[in-house]
Amino acid sequence: MLRPYEQRFPWQLDWNLLRTFMVVVEQRGLSRAADFLGLKQPTISSALKRLEDTVGQKLIVRKPNEFKVTRAGQVLYSECSSIFGTISQLPSLIEAGGEELRGHLSVAIASHVISPHFDDVLHDFSKCHPKVTFSFSVAESEEILARVAQGRISFGVCLLNKIPAGLKASILYREYFGLFCGPQNRLFDNKTIALSDLEGEPSVSFQTEAEDGPLEPVAKLRARAKIASGWRGVSSNLHELRRMIMADIGIGALPLHVAQRDVDLGRLRQLPPYDDLPLVNIYLVSNPSRRFSEAETAFLSACQEAIATIDLESRTYWE
Repeated sequence: MLRPYEQRFPWQLDWNLLRTFMVVVEQRGLSRAADFLGLKQPTISSALKRLEDTVGQKLIVRKPNEFKVTRAGQVLYSECSSIFGTISQLPSLIEAGGEELRGHLSVAIASHVISPHFDDVLHDFSKCHPKVTFSFSVAESEEILARVAQGRISFGVCLLNKIPAGLKASILYREYFGLFCGPQNRLFDNKTIALSDLEGEPSVSFQTEAEDGPLEPVAKLRARAKIASGWRGVSSNLHELRRMIMADIGIGALPLHVAQRDVDLGRLRQLPPYDDLPLVNIYLVSNPSRRFSEAETAFLSACQEAIATIDLESRTYWE
């Protein structure tokens, strides 16, 4: 049986405080949260104090050069994320019926996702259902999985080293990675390049090329070439990694089919090795516990149909 305080709590709580608190946690600070929300820092600080007074718990430790979410704050953030995920679905769930399918699809996607097959599904679906709207955001794979798990987005397209419990993932396509250098690299104009020529070369890498990360096979490719240990540049964004390669900050790995256009234009050159290259899966991730709108259900079905009818070999990109 609920105590009187617990019965009054949902009626007395200002729900805007939860939204502000969630942004503070995600932005890792009051100043950044204020910039994100377009408010002044004292306003954010006051909102956080009101929320802590309401729940009767310290939620965030705020000291100079220190930002820490307390255990109570972590619990509250998790619940806030679930609430936000549920609320974000409401417009699609209550969208008027009618003869035409309506709704909104929110998709978080990794920066290097380039897939003609996925683009075909998007094209066909948008033509069949012109009243459905879309929003795409680019994020790191770890963040994408968190948003899917919290029910804050319809779907995610990202890398995985393993399928998280409670989520569903299907291989959307596969891509091979190779090593590349830019026009200003000392090897670019060589008639032939041997694998031994790469030994000791500085490199740039994706953040997910860590041990047990989804791009660990790419890290092993760099080790195979005996590239200098460590990295000179790092990014989670393919386009910025490509920029560093072309600026000769270091050589780096890119998906073959993504880099091919730059190779044809003379802006990149593939380096050895050319055989036994790492093959990486790109997944379509969804949350079965999310209450899907009709539009989300229809789009997921369209994606799954394409995955089921187009063999994996055809969805494996070499160049």
